[in-house]
Amino acid sequence: MSEFEKRTQEVLGESTERLDGRMRSRLTQARYAALAQLEKPARQWWRSYVPAGAATAAAVLVVTFYVGRPVIEPRGTTSASAVEDIDLLADADAPDFAEDGDDVEFYEWAAGEMES
Repeated sequence: MSEFEKRTQEVLGESTERLDGRMRSRLTQARYAALAQLEKPARQWWRSYVPAGAATAAAVLVVTFYVGRPVIEPRGTTSASAVEDIDLLADADAPDFAEDGDDVEFYEWAAGEMES
């Protein structure tokens, strides 16, 4: 210890001895109250993570809803599978289901819709 630290310790010790019992009790209570305040934030460390956790949960929900949405194509556009289906129906070498003649008008209409 340096000379300054030794002298400071002596002065504080002498001043403490001159205090009456009631004042010492109050100082001791104040010291314990201050130490208790220092321990409180250590027990509530999780509160600092609550906003980050809430933001993460919101981001996960947004991604889940965005990725889980079905793709809706604008009116007037057709997907590749729809074009393939119409080509199959309008093909000259049609499968057997078109040979009955029952729904030929429908297939002709569908082929006409693809051309327009």
